Amino acid sequence: MTANKILFIVLDGISDRPNPVLGGTTPLAAARTPVLDKLAAEGICGIMDTIAPGIRPGSDTAHLALLGYDPYKYYTGRGPLECEGSGIHMEPGMIGFRCNYATVSKEGEVLDRRAGRIHDTAALSNAIQDGVDLSKFGVEFTFRSGAGHRAALALRGEGIGHCVSSNDPKKEGVPPLVVSAVRKAANHEKTAAVCNEFVKQSTKILFDHPINLERIRKGLNPANIVLMRGAGEMGHFETFEKKYGLKGSVISAASLITGIGRAVGLTPVTVPGITGSIDSNISGKIAAAQKELETKDFVLVNIKGADESGHDGLAEQKRDFIVKIDAVLEPLLALQDTIIIICGDHSTPCTIKDHSADPVPVIIRGDGVRRDDVVRFDEYTCAQGGLCRITGTAIMPIALDLIDRAHKFGA
Repeated sequence: MTANKILFIVLDGISDRPNPVLGGTTPLAAARTPVLDKLAAEGICGIMDTIAPGIRPGSDTAHLALLGYDPYKYYTGRGPLECEGSGIHMEPGMIGFRCNYATVSKEGEVLDRRAGRIHDTAALSNAIQDGVDLSKFGVEFTFRSGAGHRAALALRGEGIGHCVSSNDPKKEGVPPLVVSAVRKAANHEKTAAVCNEFVKQSTKILFDHPINLERIRKGLNPANIVLMRGAGEMGHFETFEKKYGLKGSVISAASLITGIGRAVGLTPVTVPGITGSIDSNISGKIAAAQKELETKDFVLVNIKGADESGHDGLAEQKRDFIVKIDAVLEPLLALQDTIIIICGDHSTPCTIKDHSADPVPVIIRGDGVRRDDVVRFDEYTCAQGGLCRITGTAIMPIALDLIDRAHKFGA
């Protein structure tokens, strides 16, 4: 038997380091995961450097690599991909930014870089879109909300460049930074001036917005400034279907991952109740993935909540969310005719609250897979598996070979 479909599940930030709160083990190793363990026992396992040993991957570069798009060739910055995921069609040459709604005091200091993890910011974004005027620069812009406190900004116009800094100080208790050109050239300097004007005008709109006045009345942090970073210029992506001969979909609450999918031609699938946090409707994602596999050759699913717990340093919360993930994966045990890949995209250790270069565990399960002796899905046990230690760009070639879509190299 040979499978002919691929289900690719990325457990965002699931990998970790030993944590004293969990008796010196990782949240994944501490979690009870009978379904993941059974999938591991029925497949072949290993550990993976998404980019290369010692390189800390972003979720953006990691997912590009996992889909077989060399990030050193395709990646210019996270912004254009966030824009795509927020529903902004990015044409080559447009400049994109990933943004956060944040809270600043009346004195101008950043109090909360995520504005209390605010949700449903569409009205705020609409007010910015309608109220900010950048016409004096000859530049058009589109500003859209993403999931939670996130948003995206796209610029279109003549003589603009993407080599500009961020206004995000990356810490609280200090003022936002002034955007400046990273390279001394007229196009980058123009973009920096555009960004600073955008922040100035949008901040005034947000300070006076009824939603923020109501949040203050309730004792909540207002979303009264936009922090932008990850500037990049949209490039050209070979479509997934042309590259592999597969029609595919992407299911993710994270606009970044949806944007990567859209950029390479994967169809975004909307699932009610998905948030990218630990309260996300992850069972809905799995059900939607199974439905997509009825008509598609490939489905990418991103499940993000563990990454958020890692960034917040909450090891027990991360462990418990992994248990929740495991329970909703049970229907996959009966999935036929499909190669199932389950892996992390990067490690997010609770001890450092950021991504690290530690390799991530990976399972490949399905018809034709040479099973190994691994019976537990965690960072330690998977390192003993038959895949050994691979890189992220190796995943798709391995999967294509298993569904008999690989091309022979040589005569």
